[in-house]
Amino acid sequence: MKRTMTSLIGAAAALAAVTGIAAVAAPGGTPKTPGGAARLPVQRSALLCPPPTSSDVGETTYTAFVPQGAAAGADTKKGTAKLLPAGTVKDAGAGDGKKKGGRSKATDTGRTTVPPADTTPVVPLRQAGKPVTTTTDRAGAPALVGAADGTLAPGWTVQQTTTVAGGARRGLLGLSCPTPDTTFWFPGVSTATDRQDYVHLTNPDTTPAVVDLELRGKDGSLGGSAGEDITVPPHTTVPVLLSTLTTRPATNATLHVLAREGRIGAAVQATDNKLGSDWLPPAADPAPSVVLPGIPKDATSVRLVALAPGGDDADLKVQLATPTGLITPAGLETLHLKSGMTTAVDLKDVTKGEAGSLVLTPTDPGAKAPVSAALRVTRGKGGNQEMAFIPATRPVEKRATAADNGAKGSTLSLAAPEKGKDAKVKVTASAGSDGGTPVTKTYTVKGGTTLDIDPPRPQGLKGGYALTVEPEPGSGPVYAARMLARPQGGVPAFTVQPLPDDRGSVVVPTAGQDLSLLTD
Repeated sequence: MKRTMTSLIGAAAALAAVTGIAAVAAPGGTPKTPGGAARLPVQRSALLCPPPTSSDVGETTYTAFVPQGAAAGADTKKGTAKLLPAGTVKDAGAGDGKKKGGRSKATDTGRTTVPPADTTPVVPLRQAGKPVTTTTDRAGAPALVGAADGTLAPGWTVQQTTTVAGGARRGLLGLSCPTPDTTFWFPGVSTATDRQDYVHLTNPDTTPAVVDLELRGKDGSLGGSAGEDITVPPHTTVPVLLSTLTTRPATNATLHVLAREGRIGAAVQATDNKLGSDWLPPAADPAPSVVLPGIPKDATSVRLVALAPGGDDADLKVQLATPTGLITPAGLETLHLKSGMTTAVDLKDVTKGEAGSLVLTPTDPGAKAPVSAALRVTRGKGGNQEMAFIPATRPVEKRATAADNGAKGSTLSLAAPEKGKDAKVKVTASAGSDGGTPVTKTYTVKGGTTLDIDPPRPQGLKGGYALTVEPEPGSGPVYAARMLARPQGGVPAFTVQPLPDDRGSVVVPTAGQDLSLLTD
């Protein structure tokens, strides 16, 4: 019996290191490391990049990166990291009622699963510390599915950046390719006539995934069964136009994506008739307090969209972490969220020319109602406006990375939302993709403030580079986001990527340790 228990614990440790599933903190919290447990690098990571654009005037750059030394302490062989083109289900909407075995089948309704044109790896990575880039101007480029293992698994990140020069989808679209999961929240989607929002569902596995999509507007569920039982075939992406899921247009809504079978990656591509297009990444898991970092100092319009998805209403204190401290936006001291109903608030030019991060906390410190939130941010005026999205994000616990930075156009935002808890952060600029020597600088962010920095650049930079953010021991909580700005004529094109912890390491038990100690 003793030998059996020891084997079980050893198997659990191996599984945690391979899959990255072990003791992870709740959003906003700090992971627990019980006495005797060890924090080890993960041995396998998966990423999914959705189809970048259907525009004939678009160009997409993929940048893959793994931080130097991320696998230190791992007992693994040399790693590999690559993405492969995925198939596409054409004309994929939601289930239309034709079902077999209780679920709709994409091929049963005349839809066609198109295999990838080729299986050539995209941005294959062979070493840590140096980014690899690939560019395509192909209209209708496929989604990408892939994995990294061994020494290249911890911290593997791929940035997808698309420039569309004209047309309805014009603008700068940026996305840190998401990891597969079973549930995603997207506050800030729209089914209104002036928006075309597609959620891209990508299946990385060899078995089908079955997905439900639910939209919630200002009065609750937008109704209908059109989003139920969507089958996503293996190694395939399914695009779904959100306006086809309801007959009740909603300017501000929240999308909940739930994989009932299998797992998927999900991201929303939003196109506004006047404000261009960008990716809306999934928000952090709902939590009582949320932080939305990186509002540009020259934002001309900021809209908050929030939802309390549980069974209880949420009453929140609304604050903006500025370079000098926490302030309350004029006319919005508190925000009441009715359970299951999406609330939108126009914050206008809330930053007033200064960097800012929005902080939402319960008015009652003991309240536990979870909240999901995102911001739609606009820069520019008149016909020269561009939009981007900032979802609530997790804190940087150990390390976070932003790839695809150039000699100019990048801004790094660091927010320390808790007053009295300063954050001390090490920021490393990697070697350039075509040459350059890494550079590291340390920054202190006073508790209750946001610090916008022109990030460090490698010495002798050639090509693009990555930024790695690491809190120092004893640092207060810190949240991070990176803005890319690449003007298109008179349009201040930009995109913002939140930088959550990369979860490149997990806590695993030692032999003989009680596994219950590893749960939060």
